[in-house]
Amino acid sequence: MRISPLSFAKNYAICIMKYALFILFLLPLTASAQQMIQHPWHGKRVAYFGDSITDPRNKAAAHKYWYYLQEWLQISPYVYGVSGRQWNDIPRQTDKCWQEHADSLDAIIIFMGTNDFNNNVPLGQWYQESEQMVEAARGEPKHLQKRLQRLPDMNKDTFRGRINIALDKLKRLYPAKQIVLLTPIHRAGFYPNENNWQPTEQYANKIGLFISDYIQVVKEAANIWAVPVLDWSATSGLYPLHDEHAQYFNDAATDRLHPNDTGHQRLARTLMYQLLALPCTF
Repeated sequence: MRISPLSFAKNYAICIMKYALFILFLLPLTASAQQMIQHPWHGKRVAYFGDSITDPRNKAAAHKYWYYLQEWLQISPYVYGVSGRQWNDIPRQTDKCWQEHADSLDAIIIFMGTNDFNNNVPLGQWYQESEQMVEAARGEPKHLQKRLQRLPDMNKDTFRGRINIALDKLKRLYPAKQIVLLTPIHRAGFYPNENNWQPTEQYANKIGLFISDYIQVVKEAANIWAVPVLDWSATSGLYPLHDEHAQYFNDAATDRLHPNDTGHQRLARTLMYQLLALPCTF
């Protein structure tokens, strides 16, 4: 069947109009979709607490993980990590952050724990328990009853106690801010001098605990304090016990504790994708 030139032109015009309407309808959807998939941490202000792996003055890497997040997501970094510090330094870092920025930040990321392991800090307990009298009722008038009560153990000399002290302070000072914990990463040898000789994680510390024991405690803190914990020991992919992974660390022979620039970039990329699942502001 032949189609007349007039019919062809008419049908062609209808197709063009439909296509134009489709494009006009699609454009706002595309813009909306772009807005929806923008990284939730883009352009935010984030404080980083930690030790030498976070410390901008540590020379193992020119660019730390937070530098790459600044470059990729335009995050403004407020960095308070100090080499050699342990979880008992988090309250001091918190105070300094508050003095300089008060609550004009969006989130806090804490990457700490490897030095607690190296300094033989006992794990301790999350709670102290005691019997107390409390008013309660179920199907009867309320009255005093003896119940077992547990309160956070604030022992500054244990790992769990230190985390309790730090997060109790942070949750009170920054109740509307996102707080994220990162587990320690795997560690191999660190041999800077004869007086600082740290074996690989294959060996327990002086009190018989492995780095995995401290990593597990940081994971437990998620449920204790209602904070998200991102397990970098599992997700970073960095495994310095293998020579093939020495490329990610400061020195293959003397320092497979501190990531180099390549290692930090891998940490940052892992963190960037993990943070997609977490709101930065509320």
